[in-house]
Amino acid sequence: QVQLIESGGGLVQAGGSLRLSCAASGRTFSSYAMGWFRQAPGKEREFVAAINWSGLTTYYAGSVKGRFTISRDNAKNTVYLQMNSLKPEDTAVYYCAATQQRIRSGNYYLPTRYDYWGQGTQVTVSS
Repeated sequence: QVQLIESGGGLVQAGGSLRLSCAASGRTFSSYAMGWFRQAPGKEREFVAAINWSGLTTYYAGSVKGRFTISRDNAKNTVYLQMNSLKPEDTAVYYCAATQQRIRSGNYYLPTRYDYWGQGTQVTVSS
């Protein structure tokens, strides 16, 4: 079992930056692959970024590639999402997710691949 708590959301102008953090409980954080998803009002939850247990492999949605960076610090049981050049269409509730299953091409973007979810943090980008 792992509990996830997101923080760092807020209101920012278009072109600005935010860094989301997701703190995980437990002593086995380094065994989990981690992901970030987002959900805008009236839309389905969508994949944003994922990182494997070691941090050496990352995946991004095409809409955020080059603007967002996912990273992790296993010593601090924390995964981060650095978001730069934010756009109004990035407005959503952002969720952190964890899985002990291996993520790879073909499954890293599937919400069903992840077993644990945080409560979400709101990101609002004004134009």
